[in-house]
Amino acid sequence: MSKKDVVRQELLALLRGGNAHMTFEEAIEDFPMSRINDKAPHMHYSPWHIIEHMRRVQWDIVAFTQDPDHISPEWPQGYFPAPMEKTDEAGWRKTIRLFRADRRTLEKMVTSSEIDLFAPIAHAKEYTLYREILLAADHNAYHTGELAFMRQVLQAWPAGNALYDADSTSVG
Repeated sequence: MSKKDVVRQELLALLRGGNAHMTFEEAIEDFPMSRINDKAPHMHYSPWHIIEHMRRVQWDIVAFTQDPDHISPEWPQGYFPAPMEKTDEAGWRKTIRLFRADRRTLEKMVTSSEIDLFAPIAHAKEYTLYREILLAADHNAYHTGELAFMRQVLQAWPAGNALYDADSTSVG
């Protein structure tokens, strides 16, 4: 396997999560809809806010790499829902669907042998797709961990989950 193939394989693994940390899919699996707008003590945002923030940032990264006319949202307002904004089950599912769609776009970039990940982006010569994909993967990993931790604090894991249920007496 060539070095470039190894890099592509590792980038794909980073985007999908796992390895040394929880995947996005594991963090949201069986999430109780009654808790999607709950805020942990001393927090200004909910589980949905975290996922919507992840979606907006990842969308911005994808759009930046593909559209020379793309204008990123204003920081920080454009990257976060308003603190009091809430969603319902349909909004939760839409956020997740859009997040996954943009992640698939990044995955396709990584796996395309037609794309040179290390070439400067045509309209932003100081950046490469490699950098943007690392940025997305890093950002997603950070907030996936944050979401899992918030879920723990909110006691929103399924009962009996030995690793994450606060009332469980065993681990692993």
